[in-house]
Amino acid sequence: MRISGLLLPAAFLLFSACKGHEKKVLVYASDKITVDDSRQNITIANGDGTTHHEEELDFSTGDPITLNVTSPQGKYTVTIPGDGLYIANLKSDTVVGSRQHVGTGEGGERITQDALKQKLDSLKKLVTDQNVSEANQNYFILPGKAAFVTTETKAKVFGPFTTVPGGFDASSVPAVYKFYSMSEMREILGKLDKMVEKDSTGAK
Repeated sequence: MRISGLLLPAAFLLFSACKGHEKKVLVYASDKITVDDSRQNITIANGDGTTHHEEELDFSTGDPITLNVTSPQGKYTVTIPGDGLYIANLKSDTVVGSRQHVGTGEGGERITQDALKQKLDSLKKLVTDQNVSEANQNYFILPGKAAFVTTETKAKVFGPFTTVPGGFDASSVPAVYKFYSMSEMREILGKLDKMVEKDSTGAK
């Protein structure tokens, strides 16, 4: 019995040590993405750059991962230090985003003017890299950089120029995140500015 008592903690420690590592990297680029068999050497096509491309890379090592990038902007490396879900922004444009709270309200409910102004203010701060932090679950990712998003590698991420479907079941995933290119976000801010201006003047 004494031997068994000693073996149980040892077995638990061995199981913990063998627990698998998981890194998921969502690569964003403005042209075709080519990845070699190692999944660490990435080439971005030198095209017109008018469309959004994504590639998912999965790694099961506990060691840091270095991505070697060859792009129209030159050659550089991006480091993925630990486990979790990351965004690697290989676009020439900054990428911004945040965690979404979806599926909690009633469909078709009209947003109030105060809520609209609050959203506009929040987005304006986001595009100028204000109040951006892991605690706030929002992200400002410069070109050629990677950002840690969450430990939940099964989280659902909607990238630039991709809308969250109205019927999406948010309860099916641990969390939902939405990202935008900076040019896309500026268009959204322009539309929100017009909506706020229209509401403030009482126009119908």
